[in-house]
Amino acid sequence: MIILDHEQGTDEWFAARLGKPSASNFGKLITTTGKPSSSAEGYINQLIAERLTGKSEPFYTNEHMQRGTELEPEAREAYEYITGYKVTEHGFILDDSEEFGCSPDGIIYHNPQYMTGVEIKCPAANTMVKYTRDPQSLGKAYFQQIQGCMLVTGAASWDAFAFHPEIPPVMVTFCRDEGYLEKLAEQVKAAVNIILNQVEKMKCK
Repeated sequence: MIILDHEQGTDEWFAARLGKPSASNFGKLITTTGKPSSSAEGYINQLIAERLTGKSEPFYTNEHMQRGTELEPEAREAYEYITGYKVTEHGFILDDSEEFGCSPDGIIYHNPQYMTGVEIKCPAANTMVKYTRDPQSLGKAYFQQIQGCMLVTGAASWDAFAFHPEIPPVMVTFCRDEGYLEKLAEQVKAAVNIILNQVEKMKCK
């Protein structure tokens, strides 16, 4: 695990993850059942293009995403209050291969040998109600990302924490699914191999 403490959303952060599969997009490589995703080819092509051009795809955002970003510090404080944990923020964390990584919302260092993490979501009210009525739907929506963060960091578990200032928070804890992590690692590493091979072939001489 290699930690790069570039603030998320900065030029340095975009440069660090350029052309590398990241946990937030692992759902484009693998389904929740462990099968290759139909989106894999397009995502791999995007990452190849990023490596060749040195430019990333424009980062899509909308009103709800902007609101979520603004609420995240308040949500993190709420999570710390509820759990009693101290959350450490990191920009981008690379796997030891330095070819894929994740941008966690928070890491909790319980002791030098034991860490967990948290994925924070600040959804619109109607989505928050959905998570309140069916907490497991929160984890299902971000299953590949959460397992991917554990793959990269080696964390023992990961909390999915949904926050809305006018609705009680929802939290679901996910443990490592070793069988799924094996399949995820295979898909991610296969994608990395394709990316590296194609970039080498397509480089301008």
